[in-house]
Amino acid sequence: MYEKLLKTVTNLGSPEVLVVGDFMLDVYIYGDALRISPEAPVPVLKVTKTEYSCGGAGSVAADLAALGAIPVCLGVTGKDQNGETLRKKLTEAGADITNLLTLTDRPTTSKQRLIGLAQHRHQQQLFRMDEESTEMLSDEQYEKILQVYKDKLQQADIVCLQDYNKGLLSSSICKQMIKLAKQANKKVLVDPSLTADYSKYAGATLITPNRHEASMAVGFEIKTAETAARAAGILVEKFKLDAVVITLDKEGAYLRTQEINEAVPTRPRSVYDVTGAGDMVLATLAITLAAGCDYKTAVQLSNVTGGIEVGKFGATTVTIDEIINEITGKTDKVCSLGSLIKKLAEHRKQNAIIVFTNGCFDVVHRGHIEFLKFCKLHGDIVVVGLNSDSSVKKIKGPDRPINNQHDRMAVLAALETVDYVTIFDEPDPLNLIKKIKPDVLVKGQDWAEKGVIGAEFIESYGGKVVLAPLVEGKSSTATIEKLRSLKK
Repeated sequence: MYEKLLKTVTNLGSPEVLVVGDFMLDVYIYGDALRISPEAPVPVLKVTKTEYSCGGAGSVAADLAALGAIPVCLGVTGKDQNGETLRKKLTEAGADITNLLTLTDRPTTSKQRLIGLAQHRHQQQLFRMDEESTEMLSDEQYEKILQVYKDKLQQADIVCLQDYNKGLLSSSICKQMIKLAKQANKKVLVDPSLTADYSKYAGATLITPNRHEASMAVGFEIKTAETAARAAGILVEKFKLDAVVITLDKEGAYLRTQEINEAVPTRPRSVYDVTGAGDMVLATLAITLAAGCDYKTAVQLSNVTGGIEVGKFGATTVTIDEIINEITGKTDKVCSLGSLIKKLAEHRKQNAIIVFTNGCFDVVHRGHIEFLKFCKLHGDIVVVGLNSDSSVKKIKGPDRPINNQHDRMAVLAALETVDYVTIFDEPDPLNLIKKIKPDVLVKGQDWAEKGVIGAEFIESYGGKVVLAPLVEGKSSTATIEKLRSLKK
């Protein structure tokens, strides 16, 4: 199973996903809870920071972008500061907000949470304040939304409807969108609102209610796999759905299609915050199904991403790298630059010698293995800076890399001689070297005449540059050319 999941997550591509629904702004105000107010028995917060993130359908869009998809947003915001902030956050996430309409007659839906910090560390949500309008849109506004939907549907690979019952996805508009998607032969996925009437979702490809939502829809409480199976069967048949995925918290999910009727378990874990878990599941199902994945594998992968998400605070995205770490068990090796710097700081407290090298590592061969062994001989912690796919193309040409960056990271992380792998986008590693500040920089002997990038910087603070011997006749380019000649 793990091999299939790894293959799936490293080959998702960049499908275009039309995300329709209730776009929201999540606001987190953090403060130290230092004392109780003399005016009332409530904690007094000394505000330390305020954070903003995409909520609702915006959270789905941000999740999709983090997974490599191109989310096209269709919904409404108010003409207010919250709307401007939400648009900025969506743009920064990589979403297309061209079709996010601004309305003057309603506020941007926002959820403002007050988070108390005990001893500057332990986070606890104390209170939430919502600003919203759940009124239906005008006929003219619905018509405009539907026209944009028709225009964008043809180029979309798949459709997501994220319904929080805030007025956008009325029964009529929802039914029309599902009908149009089916006519265009596009899958349409729905995260339903908390309602007893699912008739407006009839004919959708797939719906993803959680345990509580599904219980309300079928009229009985879902406590066991048997009751989940019964509920899923009712929903599939009654509303003519291709598939139902009922999310069951720590128990994973229940999948029902015409061919499949089974619980899909997940790995038990500590849950920190369930905010955004449903959005993450919907986004994962959308990108995997758009990539041609089967339902069971898509649900298994959504269990992985949902599990990672609930281990974080707030509605946060999950990256491909995090998924690979989770699947392979290499949870400490592949990391972002920010995370890497923190980890290296801890190693330096133990007087560890940090060794850095970089490269494409496209088709790993004996030369790479010997080179990385050499790196390990010169220090305690070996960090590999891996060229991203885009930077490899700039260096090697449009036909490279042969293996994408996620596959290349997974291979390096599996080697005992490698302690950490991080991606960099620039053609050369100088900026990365300046941020990591390794004790030793290792490059191949072939760099002796060209000059090692970063050598002057390393030596400026007492670090050293070491050139590794090459294994004659071993290189990715030579291996690739040999394979091509054999194919001919």
